[in-house]
Amino acid sequence: MSEPRTVALVTLGCARNEVDSEELAGRLAADGWQLVEDAAEADVAVVNTCGFVEAAKKDSVDALLEANDLKAHGRTQAVVAVGCMAERYGKELADALPEADGVLGFDDYSNISDRLQTILSGGVHASHTPRDRRKLLPISPAERQAVTTVALPGHSQAAEDAEAAASAPADLPDGLAPASGPRAPLRRRLDTSPVASVKLASGCDRRCSFCAIPSFRGSFVSRRPSDVLGETRWLAGQGVKEIMLVSENNTSYGKDLGDIRLLETLLPELADVEGIERVRVSYLQPAEMRPGLIDVLTSTPKVAPYFDLSFQHSAPTVLRAMRRFGDTDRFLELLDTIRSKAPEAGVRSNFIVGFPGETEADLEELERFLSGARLDAIGVFGYSDEEGTEAAGYEDKLPEDVVAERLARVSRLAEELTAQRAEERLGSTVNVLVESVDDEDGAVGRAAHQAPETDGQIILTSSQGLVAGSFVAAKVVDTEGVDLVAEPLCTEETGR
Repeated sequence: MSEPRTVALVTLGCARNEVDSEELAGRLAADGWQLVEDAAEADVAVVNTCGFVEAAKKDSVDALLEANDLKAHGRTQAVVAVGCMAERYGKELADALPEADGVLGFDDYSNISDRLQTILSGGVHASHTPRDRRKLLPISPAERQAVTTVALPGHSQAAEDAEAAASAPADLPDGLAPASGPRAPLRRRLDTSPVASVKLASGCDRRCSFCAIPSFRGSFVSRRPSDVLGETRWLAGQGVKEIMLVSENNTSYGKDLGDIRLLETLLPELADVEGIERVRVSYLQPAEMRPGLIDVLTSTPKVAPYFDLSFQHSAPTVLRAMRRFGDTDRFLELLDTIRSKAPEAGVRSNFIVGFPGETEADLEELERFLSGARLDAIGVFGYSDEEGTEAAGYEDKLPEDVVAERLARVSRLAEELTAQRAEERLGSTVNVLVESVDDEDGAVGRAAHQAPETDGQIILTSSQGLVAGSFVAAKVVDTEGVDLVAEPLCTEETGR
């Protein structure tokens, strides 16, 4: 009997890509592939690339080249690129990077096993021709749900998934999700973390002048609540304690399903799933925040009062050039409203400095906002052109050295302000999800105001009696930058 085909998935970029990788893993496992963690032990290394900004694209190329080097030393026979960069550039990437044995777009995901087998056998699968995925769906959001011919990674495609489930072995490997409903995707967890992301929607209908994501992720499409609930129940059965809802824009959830307030209804249902102790929502648009959503996020048991708000800037002239809304005072009013309902709510955001036309007065306005916003986590990026975006054609670009100086200036301020915000939490009691416990680092976890990867963490002063996946109440006794040091008050689960 021949050895099973082995595959390793290397994931770069955001949490949405992580969900997509687990969908690919589920499809491959259902077709008999053996999943391995180390690419050197795999027949095929699949690199799920990021195509958002230059730094992320460089990381993706580096990962592909590193995987290619394995072909000279280990078991690896083929390297395949998938994900946003592969979708965005297609044949162009294949021509520029011959080290990749295949460049597969989103349309290939439902047939990923056949595609990899073809490449592994020495065949060639033609790289796709990139296209503007916004044009694949109707302009009217209400008409999009009826379209089943457009690939939506991380979503259910009923006919394909029903066929995959029917052909899957009766005794699926441990960690592989069978269809929990006629529209549920196959998914295989790639780690044992007590936290998992759940895709709420895909695509974006906003037209921010600096962003290329809608062109390769497509128009906004919500997943049905039953699909999200079914996947969450399965994840709970896998030991997941916290789910994080991800998409390009969670505040738009439900608009194509006939109810823009659907998230307010769904969140309490997710919080009631047995085994789930925390529900977190990411990627919120300030201009789309509504009182009912704020109420649900700040008052629903087990829903984290956490606000990942995409401000990007606060000077009105810059925001209008970005094709965005709001200003410093409106944003501060929004934060005041949130904190009037949940004083300890966590808030994070990202900002772009050096945008074309940004003046010194605009930068000072951004600094005024940051100084008054009391954000827990701040990401600052210097503007750079993204091909295919409106802003790339703007004429009033700032010199690179000016952009770099402004990036350094605002980054220093952000570091000071987030450290100050951490100090404001001294003496408070936080409910910590323990994520790791080991002899070297002790116990580390996160409180409700801290999302995975992007925000700070809780360093617990004692690990006695703690295990990964448990909750513990702890008192904040010190800070290390944005990280908090906390003393456990008990070792029993306190997630409820």
